[in-house]
Amino acid sequence: MASDDRDKGENLTTQAYKQVRADILACRIKPGQKLKISDLVARLGFSLGAVREALSRLTSEGLVLAEANKGYRVAPITRAELEDLTATRIMIECACLKDAIEHGDLKWESEIVSSLYELSRTGLENPAAPGGVSAAWAEAHGRFHQALVAACQSAWLMRIREMLYVQSERYRSATVPLDRSQRDLHAEHKAIADAAIARDPATACQAMADHLSLTTRILLDSSLVDDFKDGLKRA
Repeated sequence: MASDDRDKGENLTTQAYKQVRADILACRIKPGQKLKISDLVARLGFSLGAVREALSRLTSEGLVLAEANKGYRVAPITRAELEDLTATRIMIECACLKDAIEHGDLKWESEIVSSLYELSRTGLENPAAPGGVSAAWAEAHGRFHQALVAACQSAWLMRIREMLYVQSERYRSATVPLDRSQRDLHAEHKAIADAAIARDPATACQAMADHLSLTTRILLDSSLVDDFKDGLKRA
C-alpha cells in the first residue's frame, strides 16, 4: 500500500473511531446496544475496514464488547461497575489533585479560573436533542477537570485518571436529563476550584468526592441502570 493510501486509511479509521466514541460517551448509542457494522457504515459513510478498526480500538478501551459469533455491543452500564468505577475514580482524582495543589503555580491557578468561567458560560443542553448534553459543554467540562490536575507530576496517575474519566463520561451523560432539580453543577465545580486555589487539599478532595458521588447516586436512584440492563437482556 502506498504511503498516501495508508495515511488516508488511518485518517478515516480515526474519524470513524472519534464519531462512534463520541456517540457512546454522549449516550446517543445506548449502553448494551448492538453495534451492527453495516448500519454504522451506512450511517457514518466510512468503509467497512475503517469501522471495524474503530470498533477494535473502542474494545481495547472497554467502551465496546466483542462477543464471539455475535459481533459488537456497547459495554453495558451496571450498578456494580458504576459503584466500583466511582470509588476508584475518587481515589485517583484526589491523588492527582493533591499532587497538583502541591506543585501548581500561578499559571495553573489561572487555567483553573479561566476554564471554570468558560464552563459556566457554556450551555449544558444540546438544543438539537433536548435532554442531551451539548458537545461544547462536554469539552469545556473536560478542560476544567483537566485544569484542576494539570500540575500533577505523576505521568502514570494522569494516564489512569484519563482512562477513568473517559469511562465515567457516559455515566455522567446519562444523568443530564435527571439532575437539573437535584444539583447546582456550577456551585459544585466552584467549590472544588476554590479549595484547590486556596491550597486546601482536604477540602478540595472532599468537594471532588461529593461531586462524583452525586452523579452516581442520581443514576442509581433512577431506573436507568435497570432499564439498560433489561434492554441488554432483550437484545
